[in-house]
Amino acid sequence: MPIQCEVVTQDKLLFEGPADIVVAPGTEGEMGILPNHAPLLTTLNFGILRVRYQGNETLFTIAGGILEVRPDIVTVLADVGENLDQIDEQRAEDARKRAEKMLEEGPPPDTDEYLRIQAALRRSTLRLEAIRRYRKYSSRVGSSRSEQDSK
Repeated sequence: MPIQCEVVTQDKLLFEGPADIVVAPGTEGEMGILPNHAPLLTTLNFGILRVRYQGNETLFTIAGGILEVRPDIVTVLADVGENLDQIDEQRAEDARKRAEKMLEEGPPPDTDEYLRIQAALRRSTLRLEAIRRYRKYSSRVGSSRSEQDSK
């Protein structure tokens, strides 16, 4: 019997559905959540969130947040999150370049602006790493959305 999973950001619902396992990037390391898991409340790190159900895997980039586990539901409240299939690689690359340039030319360290730019660089780098690592893989696991869309 699967566990219900919800992945939510500040402005939208990214995913809602059953899961055989949810693998999340916790601040203390990667963790796997199975149905009937003990209750848990923990913080999330930057990384890849994987939701697997009946051999199909849906991948998200997550930039921090909170994970709540109850025996019948896993709720991911992500600070920032995106479905891997919806990430535009060129846009992520442009954002990375802009952030790197701003850090070189920009505000002095230990300012809010510097930290904001640094976080943007970290998010764009995460997106690019996820695309390069998982896009080819996700098309081999189950049927990907791009395969379904082309039918």
